[in-house]
Amino acid sequence: MLTDKIHVPQTGDSPTPEDILSSSLGVIFPDDITNQHGDHLTPINYASPAFGPLTLTLADPQGGEHRRLFSHFLWNSSVLLAELMEEGNADEWGLRGEDVLEVGAGTGLSGIMACLMGATRCVVSDYPAPEVLENIRVNVRRNILEREANKDVVVGDICVQGHEWGVLDESAGALDGGFAKREKGTFGRILVADCLWMPWQHENLRRSIAWFLKGAEGRAWVVAGFHTGREKMRGFFEEEALRKDGLETVRIWERNAEGEEREWVPDRGHEDVTTRKRWLVVAVLKKCSG
Repeated sequence: MLTDKIHVPQTGDSPTPEDILSSSLGVIFPDDITNQHGDHLTPINYASPAFGPLTLTLADPQGGEHRRLFSHFLWNSSVLLAELMEEGNADEWGLRGEDVLEVGAGTGLSGIMACLMGATRCVVSDYPAPEVLENIRVNVRRNILEREANKDVVVGDICVQGHEWGVLDESAGALDGGFAKREKGTFGRILVADCLWMPWQHENLRRSIAWFLKGAEGRAWVVAGFHTGREKMRGFFEEEALRKDGLETVRIWERNAEGEEREWVPDRGHEDVTTRKRWLVVAVLKKCSG
């Protein structure tokens, strides 16, 4: 089960009532699944088979606008993407020697895993809200830089960067220090986890992916859950819209928390919330041919 990789660290000699309730939900509601994890008061551990527990704190967004980004949770799409990079087929999910960009990073789990898995350089980005970016820096220091200092791992370069999707012209320099202009077309892999629940941002997200993605060999890995409804996120993958923004689909499919896979379907009719929370869409995108 995908969610078996997520644990709340024990901070005392005995579990709290909240810990007991959290660990019992699967017994009380066997058909349901948790698809968001943690809060700003509760760090969580991602159980990596190769690197041991990765401890992640979550941001405490200030103001309604920043809270509406929902970057203050870890979502199952990030867990799945981290799992695919670490345990998937190396020919399809390998990262060694790649320059990697994560967009809409939240906790930064995907970018951290990419760095641990051999990326030459990894830029972990999210909306330029100071509290969100600082929390990602804390997670990078704890899980990458401290391990490297202790000689537990040898990794490439990693940094945290603010980026607002679709802001790519000269005005972006005031927000990102010239990042968009400097890094156009430089990333061989772009990581996108649970960023599709805002239909009004689909075009901006597609534009950012196409802008930063390296030529014919570059790939964007997109994972998103159906918990907010299939109709809200399916428009991102419309062929005409992708092509308009310079992208096309290499492969797209659906996968559930148990690892079962099935064909991607834009419309499956009525899906009750308990069922759809178990499923995610996984897609590989590239720049348009020609």
